[in-house]
Amino acid sequence: MKSYQISSQTKRYMFISVVVFSIFVVTFAELVDELLEKEIHHFDQIIIQWIHSFRPNLTPAMKFFTFFGSIDALSLFLFISSVLMIWKRKHWEAVFLIVGIGAGGIFNLLLKWIFQRQRPTFHRLIEETGFSFPSGHSMGSFIFYGMLCMVVIVFLESKPVKVSIILITIFLIFMIGFSRIYLGVHFPSDVLAGYAAGGAWLTICLMGLRIILETRGKNRSYHFYWKK
Repeated sequence: MKSYQISSQTKRYMFISVVVFSIFVVTFAELVDELLEKEIHHFDQIIIQWIHSFRPNLTPAMKFFTFFGSIDALSLFLFISSVLMIWKRKHWEAVFLIVGIGAGGIFNLLLKWIFQRQRPTFHRLIEETGFSFPSGHSMGSFIFYGMLCMVVIVFLESKPVKVSIILITIFLIFMIGFSRIYLGVHFPSDVLAGYAAGGAWLTICLMGLRIILETRGKNRSYHFYWKK
């Protein structure tokens, strides 16, 4: 039976990933605890009042950003990204992207069913159905755009371009979450929980992808942004 020796770079990558994963899990657990203890209402109301103070000037922009976290948008971008990856012979990247967003969606539905938190019922600008906690838009966008960002930047050499892509990704994910609160279909804690759950799942997927590429001898082409 053939054995593989994990490189020191991958070991360091895994250590950092475990730390990041732990942070996301602890954050989600804290939000759940506050939700169950009914102590998060005051926090939600303060943030909601501040975000709603921007109405109605930002409504067209918020509807634009919220689309990028919708099932229709993620499905379309997932299809396009997967086809391009397969065309470029990045089969494992395509597999992990598809599995990541697919399993992440199922995970989100499971969490919603477990907590069964009702959506806000006041000042809605659009209508949504289903439970509220955690936000599916926030969780899905964190997983998909986060993984897509990582897959893209590892093949780039220019640090300014890498940083630009990372910042654009962070901005897009943030605005998707912001838009859900602005439009009145999620509490701020829903969005934060979506980011935390999505971040934890994304970290697991990236760890799995790293191990697969390492054992298949493809890790040499990877230069992750935290590599010195």
